Amino acid sequence: MYNKREVLIVDHEPNAARAVCEALSEEGYDVFESANVDTAIDMIQRNDIAAIITDSEMRCGDGTQLFEYVRENHPDIPVILLTASKTDEHAFLAMSRNAFCYFKKPPDYLCLKGMIDRAVEQHSLKKEVQILKNRLVYDHMRYRLIGNTDGMLRIFSIIEAVKDSASSVLVCGEAGSGKELVARTINNCGEKGGPFIVFNCAAMPKELIDSELFGWDKGVFSGTHSKRTGKFEEASSGTLFLDEIGELELSLQAKLFRVIEEKEIQPPGSRRMKKLDFRLISSTKRDLKKEVKNGNFREDLFYKINQIEIAVPPLRERKDDILLLFSAFMNEFCIKDGKALTISDKVMKALENYDWPGNVRELRNVVERAVILATGDKITLKEIPEELLSFKRITTNSNNPLKTFRELEMEALKDALQVCKGNKSKASRILGISRKAMYKRLRESQQKEYAI
Repeated sequence: MYNKREVLIVDHEPNAARAVCEALSEEGYDVFESANVDTAIDMIQRNDIAAIITDSEMRCGDGTQLFEYVRENHPDIPVILLTASKTDEHAFLAMSRNAFCYFKKPPDYLCLKGMIDRAVEQHSLKKEVQILKNRLVYDHMRYRLIGNTDGMLRIFSIIEAVKDSASSVLVCGEAGSGKELVARTINNCGEKGGPFIVFNCAAMPKELIDSELFGWDKGVFSGTHSKRTGKFEEASSGTLFLDEIGELELSLQAKLFRVIEEKEIQPPGSRRMKKLDFRLISSTKRDLKKEVKNGNFREDLFYKINQIEIAVPPLRERKDDILLLFSAFMNEFCIKDGKALTISDKVMKALENYDWPGNVRELRNVVERAVILATGDKITLKEIPEELLSFKRITTNSNNPLKTFRELEMEALKDALQVCKGNKSKASRILGISRKAMYKRLRESQQKEYAI
């Protein structure tokens, strides 16, 4: 719960300010003091002020000027006006401009304390409402499929076609390319909607996968005193998303095929079959056709889960979407962290020159890091990881027209290995070639050097 108790007192009379400060400090408030409007504005900008008490008639700037500033720039902060005037002119002016309340000096400190309590409570409620609104926006942005390239537009058209279908969907693509987001979008766009239950086949120990998917009845295992609902049942009237289904062992694949075929399960310890009603969406980064050929994946299960296939392109093949994605992620994390940022042209060029082996997930992490580290109003190269900038230098410094293509290729290969500290798998991903091709190039280079 939001519960800030920071109060700003603005008064050019030290004795008057001290009296109010002592009265509120005794009640547990954190009190800031200012003798003029300029200092008060600076304090408001630097601190999370929950309420303001200000003299409406100060020598160094009018308190009503401060009130106007707060009303325009921080309308959620309640302002209490004080005045030494014996007329009601200031009271009328204050209330007509929506001041929280108005006191004549010296105020009744008991009444003033009661008003401050109410003002701070009102401020807290407004903040809580805003936090909840931001959280809803944040969650919406977090699960939004973004893209305007041909590959993404094809995905959008398939989603539109299958959103209300009961057919099983297989989402294929590299790690971090957004396979789960595609599955969530299918579930959220359909008229049926329902729960979206995620089960990561690669993250769960094989000994627990069976019970996690099927559940169990009370007392079936020693020490189990309650029933456990499996993922199949949890997904009733919704979607079960089996992430990285290619990692399942063959014995579990056989059980899964039967469940999908029969649409019913018999949890361990239960004597009754339970009917199921869920839509199945699976994902994989493996080539399941090749896995079937090699005997690592059941052919009948492959065709059962692959009634409709969606291939998610890697980020390096949809570079025109990078700015869209970066802007969306930046807005998301700025809302979360309470910042307002833009992006420099140099950063944008670095993003476009990078090959993004970690795909959209890597880009999202880069943006989150940049927003957290940014101290000004713009994301600059200082907030971008060195690995990304090093790759930019590799791709832009090899344009010497006097070198042959093979020489340029070997130069890029050596630079990539240097950046990746000798990690050949990582270097091959950055260059967009297979490890086999990389080893072949290295052997050719060594043979050439030996011949010389």
